[in-house]
Amino acid sequence: MMVSTRGRYALRVMLDLAQSDGAAYVSLKAVAERQGVSLKYLESIVSQLHRGGLVESARGKDGGYRLARPAEAITVYEIIRLTEGTTAPVACISCDGDSCDRVDACAATQPMWQELDRMIEHYLSGITLRDLLAGVPTGSRA
Repeated sequence: MMVSTRGRYALRVMLDLAQSDGAAYVSLKAVAERQGVSLKYLESIVSQLHRGGLVESARGKDGGYRLARPAEAITVYEIIRLTEGTTAPVACISCDGDSCDRVDACAATQPMWQELDRMIEHYLSGITLRDLLAGVPTGSRA
């Protein structure tokens, strides 16, 4: 699995919003400046996060974005899955039910890739925004 710039920036935006007061809306311009990312690029990322239900928006003078849920209720897996579409380590297991033309040729390796995909999901689902902000060593939560 290779996380794209989009996925990494989405995680950075979410962490930035998590650091602010949960009730306050944060200007995307301020986030872009703090993160050193183009405002236009962040707008497209935040639009996707909004459609996915991870952030809320408000217009006007005090408008902006904020997390739709508390930081402890949003996992890294949700963010990466939303922005990347999949966390699958190989394309053939992310076909959403469509069978690969070469399924017979790689039958011996398919279970390994499926298990790796489950491990990635399990690992990233166990890390919340709050964990990252608190510096909790990944994988150490029970």
